[in-house]
Amino acid sequence: MSIPLLNYPIQEKLVTVADVSWEEFKGIEAQLKDNRNVRLSYLSGILEIMSPIGEKHEEVKRTLGYLLEAYMRELGIRFYGRGGFTLEEPGYASGTPDESYSINTKDEVPDIVIEVIVTSGTINRKELYKPKKVPEVWFWKSDQIKIFRLNASGEYEEVNRSGFFPNLDPALLLQYIGHPDQYDAVAEFVQTIRKIS
Repeated sequence: MSIPLLNYPIQEKLVTVADVSWEEFKGIEAQLKDNRNVRLSYLSGILEIMSPIGEKHEEVKRTLGYLLEAYMRELGIRFYGRGGFTLEEPGYASGTPDESYSINTKDEVPDIVIEVIVTSGTINRKELYKPKKVPEVWFWKSDQIKIFRLNASGEYEEVNRSGFFPNLDPALLLQYIGHPDQYDAVAEFVQTIRKIS
């Protein structure tokens, strides 16, 4: 399902560099560590540099986070917001999700990572989280939410709903992500959840 979002100019620029060693990546990362407007991702020799992080990206990220947190609070689901901290498999992968959550207990690896994609790159972002066995990877892209769940064979497969929130229809989240006012979106979403739960 696709629900239109407010029109924002795409401000992000993404550069991809091939044949980058892990050591070279870590050197670049160290040089840019104080620059909050740059986001690096690394997977098996491919480096992606995104800058700056655009307004649309940040608004979708925060609104989706607020909605999920409101949902979990309303249903009494314990959660721990983990934010965007870097998950690494040294020598192979490094990725920083936009948001992440541990459900019920705070473990070293979050249960859900969320990626907001405004400007697509070449790295398969699911692969960034596979080494850490993150149970679910959520993507918002082009006014759609796609959820991928790690299966028994260690591969991500697309599912219609989260295994953590089987009663939450992603189309409902999209409806409120597309709301013109973030505060009202969360308040109205909570009222809707109270009616249907």
